[in-house]
Amino acid sequence: MDLDYPPEAEAFRQEIRDWLEENLPEGWGTPGFTLSPEERSAFNEEWTKRLFAGGWICAGWPSEYGGKGLTLLQQVVLTEEFARAGAPLRADFFGDTLVGPTILQWGTEDQKQRFIPGILSGTISWCQGFSEPNAGSDLASLTTRAVLDGDEWVVNGQKVWTTQAQYADFIFLLARTDPEAEKHAGISYLLVPMRQPGIDVRPIAQIDGSTEFNEVFFTDARCPRDNVVGGVNNGWKVAMTTLGFERGSSASTGWRRFSRELDAVVAEARTRGKDRDPIVRQRLAAAWSAVKIMQINGYRTLTDALNGTHHAAALGACNKMFWSETHRRTMELAMDVLGMDAQVLRGDPASGATLIGGRSSARRGRPDYPVDELQASFFFSRSETIWGGTAEIQRNIVGERVLGLPKEPKPLSA
Repeated sequence: MDLDYPPEAEAFRQEIRDWLEENLPEGWGTPGFTLSPEERSAFNEEWTKRLFAGGWICAGWPSEYGGKGLTLLQQVVLTEEFARAGAPLRADFFGDTLVGPTILQWGTEDQKQRFIPGILSGTISWCQGFSEPNAGSDLASLTTRAVLDGDEWVVNGQKVWTTQAQYADFIFLLARTDPEAEKHAGISYLLVPMRQPGIDVRPIAQIDGSTEFNEVFFTDARCPRDNVVGGVNNGWKVAMTTLGFERGSSASTGWRRFSRELDAVVAEARTRGKDRDPIVRQRLAAAWSAVKIMQINGYRTLTDALNGTHHAAALGACNKMFWSETHRRTMELAMDVLGMDAQVLRGDPASGATLIGGRSSARRGRPDYPVDELQASFFFSRSETIWGGTAEIQRNIVGERVLGLPKEPKPLSA
């Protein structure tokens, strides 16, 4: 593994740093810098415009579709510098990182012309409709159906854990279009308009009061016939591409979120004098070592991508299992450091909690439950070993694809 970047990449890095220094608010990133809710809202609106004008949204996309045509290494440097500065890089994660690249790879020219400009400008918002109540880690068991009726697909079924569905204009979903086909066949990847009769979005209230996740019910919802990406009954291959974008988008930067969070835990330990407790010190040291392993694993993934050795699935499974379980342990440590204070509402009801590293807890509808950053991260960490493939499924992938072990035996039917 070579951790040195070539001179041209470092020159590009300086270009990005100069742009960030010129465009970020004065004082951004310095100790004590804050924005009021009103200032934050104004910044988010203006920042998206600046990103678009600078060409940084989806900068790796081909220039003919509005990107800069950056190389993979340039994209990594771009992501690293925005992460270092703590500056938002994406207007809409689901559009920029998941469905957009999928449309570019699998979509028709008409689909690219219809959807890519809205993704780049942030005028179309998206959500992902993969998981169902009985089809999570075993995604191929999905039962949502789409039946062709003239020039439209008629969609019936249910999706669950659909992030930001209440705000989305479109949902990219998997539906079974050939019920007679084999399990992984007969599935199509559809781009379905959300704002229509027949779609019912029901928020799922979390313990911290957030309603980021939703159930989505489809009752004779309509989707244009031409909104199938990658061809009818080819949705499984297309979906695996989308999941690949999701897991590979932050190879060399994902560890930074956990590093900042651990810094906050260490600060709490020092404030409370628990940094002198030998057991706490050992747990903090183990957490620090785990963050460094995440960093190294990220560089392994990057090296694999640059060398074209195609170990992404195996590395992705190893990395997902490691960071998600590590994060749960670190946040359990955080609650132990806080002691009984962890059981007390510690946040500011007026400002709302934001997870360290930038992910908003979005406590819409429950401003009376002011968890703070560490508490919000603790709650969220409980879900991370489930979404995106459970830790148990990741172990199966590692065992079977990396270690060459026999497949897990199927349970005997009663």
